[in-house]
Amino acid sequence: MIRVPYAHLHTAAATNPGMGGRQNEDRFAVSSYKLGADDDTASVFAIVSDGIGGHRAGEIAAEMAVETISHMVAQSDGRAPLAILDHAIQVTSEAIAARAKDDTQRLGMGTTCACAWVVGSQLFIASVGDSRVYLLRNGSLMQLTVDHTWVQEAVEKGILSPEDAHKHPNAHVIRRYLGASKAPQADVRLRLAKDETDTQARSNQGLRLLPGDALLLCTDGLTDMVPDEDIEPAVRGLDLLPAAQKLVALACERGGNDNITVVLMLVPWGAVPEQKPGRFWKGALIVLAGLLLAALLVALMGWAVFTLVLPPSSTPTPTM
Repeated sequence: MIRVPYAHLHTAAATNPGMGGRQNEDRFAVSSYKLGADDDTASVFAIVSDGIGGHRAGEIAAEMAVETISHMVAQSDGRAPLAILDHAIQVTSEAIAARAKDDTQRLGMGTTCACAWVVGSQLFIASVGDSRVYLLRNGSLMQLTVDHTWVQEAVEKGILSPEDAHKHPNAHVIRRYLGASKAPQADVRLRLAKDETDTQARSNQGLRLLPGDALLLCTDGLTDMVPDEDIEPAVRGLDLLPAAQKLVALACERGGNDNITVVLMLVPWGAVPEQKPGRFWKGALIVLAGLLLAALLVALMGWAVFTLVLPPSSTPTPTM
């Protein structure tokens, strides 16, 4: 692929009080490309990762995931997105496991990942763990990914109700993660309805995005505190920066003490301004990392990206 530079970049930063110097184990990246010298098809790839494991191990695993997967996507021709993503995830998982094996202080380190790859107007996703990808379309929020957690399995088997799952003691026990002794298979289900079969969900890959569609990638720092039904109402009618800040503020108000990473991407309205839903989702990139809240406004292909990182809480060791 050929990297496409951002057309405009604006940054702003402010300190975020109360951080306490705690470690950030979230990582993210957003990359833009055209597929090749003779192929002007636009490609945007976004990934978020949430590391697990102490002694700085979690942040190392998350950084390895973001860097390696992003690099492998960039080096590909983009012609088989799902195969490329699955291969990149497995290679990265093996590399994390090998690095942990060589350093006993990092034994057991791992990370989640959630990837969204837009090629032209088509969406492809892959995930491992409990970081998520959502689609906001016509005012409705849909969770496209499926969590790989103990409670999610219990819900699917009818052992727990969705309401009980959120407060269950095993809510953060992850059943699939990068860095496991056996490399996980990437989950390439793209769920558009709760009653879909896995086969139907996989067949949704390559979903054609529509003007006004927005994608949300996030770690569990957001979704632990802000349920799905509160996300869209919280940001309705707002510009991108206030919308992103509102989500983060809402998570904090409800007791959030974990890293929060959010990436928002928008399909531009272009020639159909009469359908434009208020002033929501205007092109911007916002990054908040470490102890700083940094807002980055970016206009590229009409996409908008936001990320915020807050201090982590202890993450339970995943069980397989």
